[in-house]
Amino acid sequence: MSKMAVIKTGGKQYIVKEGDVLSVEMLGKEASAKVTFDDVLLLDDGAGTKVGEPTVKGAKVSGEVLETGRGKKITVIRYKQKSRYFKKRGHRQPFTKVKITSIA
Repeated sequence: MSKMAVIKTGGKQYIVKEGDVLSVEMLGKEASAKVTFDDVLLLDDGAGTKVGEPTVKGAKVSGEVLETGRGKKITVIRYKQKSRYFKKRGHRQPFTKVKITSIA
């Protein structure tokens, strides 16, 4: 049975298993750096499930940073009719791609 966990990082929650690759908010680490997530909200090891209050004590999820980058460009437009108000901006959200190596 594979282990499964729910972690919290960057204000979001992610369901992860060992070997998963996920894109999270920018962590500020270089490629091939090790990263640990201590905010484990739920842990399932196949035999039983532990639900944190709010986190599971002693549980950690380890991963390795694969790459950092910026996402696709989105266009943000502000417009008010009849007042000649128009603003157009672009935004690219920074991200870190992480591969989950172990759940303990």
